[in-house]
Amino acid sequence: MSDARLGLTVTHRRYVPYSHAHYAGNLVDGAYALGLFGDVATEVCIRTDGDEGLFASYSDVQFRAPMKAGDVLEVTATVTRVGTRSRTIDFAARVVCRGRPDKGESAAEVLAAPIVAVTATGTVVVPPAA
Repeated sequence: MSDARLGLTVTHRRYVPYSHAHYAGNLVDGAYALGLFGDVATEVCIRTDGDEGLFASYSDVQFRAPMKAGDVLEVTATVTRVGTRSRTIDFAARVVCRGRPDKGESAAEVLAAPIVAVTATGTVVVPPAA
């Protein structure tokens, strides 16, 4: 019998402010995406178990493309395994909009195809069912 929680996907979108630029070229550190993964995982736990849960670990994190200040990130979390108290979740952070300072100080565009910036697999734990 399949668990209805399997395959649940939650998506958040977030504008990356220039105050988060950490490196030359307005690059944002990879930890920024990990914080967003924690936020979307919290909503997954609320939806699946009625509790915010706790992030236990990452089994894989891949930094695939740069994230920059001025980007709009779309962050998704999909439940891939349901245990008694643990849930395995696949994460992706995609750049869907990007600033275009070459076209003007506040210019930006929606990307024709999102750029996958960070992927990860993580485990969250929730309290035992009552």
